[in-house]
Amino acid sequence: MFKKVTQSIVKQMDPGGDLVPVHSILDHEHFQPLCLLRRKRKAKFQPFPRYRQTWYRLEDLLLPGRDDKGTGSHLPTGSTGPRQFTVQKSSSDRVDGSLNLCLDSASVELKGAASSSQGWAIKLQKNHIPVPQLDALMAERKVNVNHSFVQQLQRTRQDLYVVHETIETSEEATYEESTEAEGSFMAQLYAKFCAKGTRESKQSITIPKGCTLAFRAIQLATAGGRWDLKYFPRAAAGHMFLSDGLSEGELGALQSEVKENCQILSELSSDQRAVFLKAIKAVMTDRNLFQELAHKMDAVLNEDGGCELTTESPDLKALLSSLQNSSGPLLKLARAVAYTLDALDELTEDQLLLLLESLEEKVVPQQLKLVASILEQDVEGKECWSLATSLLSLQPEEERELTVAMVQRSRVTLQKDGAAVCTEEASLATAALYVSLYALDLLSNSDQ
Repeated sequence: MFKKVTQSIVKQMDPGGDLVPVHSILDHEHFQPLCLLRRKRKAKFQPFPRYRQTWYRLEDLLLPGRDDKGTGSHLPTGSTGPRQFTVQKSSSDRVDGSLNLCLDSASVELKGAASSSQGWAIKLQKNHIPVPQLDALMAERKVNVNHSFVQQLQRTRQDLYVVHETIETSEEATYEESTEAEGSFMAQLYAKFCAKGTRESKQSITIPKGCTLAFRAIQLATAGGRWDLKYFPRAAAGHMFLSDGLSEGELGALQSEVKENCQILSELSSDQRAVFLKAIKAVMTDRNLFQELAHKMDAVLNEDGGCELTTESPDLKALLSSLQNSSGPLLKLARAVAYTLDALDELTEDQLLLLLESLEEKVVPQQLKLVASILEQDVEGKECWSLATSLLSLQPEEERELTVAMVQRSRVTLQKDGAAVCTEEASLATAALYVSLYALDLLSNSDQ
């Protein structure tokens, strides 16, 4: 829920810019001014760059200045300024439907209705450190080259970023969303049977005052005890700014990326794939497990030297043990898992549950073909187009409805006549679904 709010704020305030949303409310304090970050490799399905906290601030890596004793008193401090602003959003939807079937002596009637709503209003303030103040600090304070973190960065050649601007809440705020569904079922066979049910779900989250919702960061360069700011980092403009989506012909680039990152999974034995799949399925329904596995994979990919993969979770032990004792390339396997988690992280909670059901129904291969055909259409440039009818003919009907529901949550609506209608930002959401299906298909295919 927190992620929905921060992404929506960034899209309203800075569309196409370099403002980055904070994904977890638990991590917001690690994205305050002067916090140091590492940036993850950006995938094509991600709308924003992704950063990892380092647990360090800029002053932790600098030697004392000439006029202080290492207290950090000469470091610039963030300034909120006098201006504050409010961002708000509200939406509601309702869908009604019915189905009547007559089969010889039997008749069936289904009716259903569903509604959803969400709303929030948040007062915000900008907290920033003027870049000229950082420029002045460079002449006063040098980097402590003996610091273990600095030495590790140099060995692993990782880029480092410093937060210089944040968007924070100026007052406590609450975000609420609710869904309600009701349905009735009546069947007349040899006897009459009626049933009716309702389901209601409400969720809310309270965001405290001073919580960081979004930030801007600038890259640091360190060499020989000196540090500098990279105002124009290497030509990765497409990686630094909000993506405009996949354009026509970029399905091939996405397919190349997913094969580069995930193809190693097809080389695992059937038993190993089962272990990997079991762990992935577990984290899809448990956010804490998801974060733990993501952090483990990040440690493998970024820490210098060996990384001990241990856990108290029985759902992750087999996977981490398999990675630790793998005779194959550990980094490639960890990258495959991390890449899969990144794709799953872009999906909604409902989609994750629908994916799990799709695995049980063994319809993931058909869904993968369907989603690929959607991406081939350049969904960002079209509002409506036709798909091959055969791709929509998943049998039985329950499986087709499962697929339609999952794709719809990626902002693409599949209609009975074979037409498809896309909404805003459909391409990136559909690309994340494609990557998720691709990885799950590899892991669930025991014939490879």
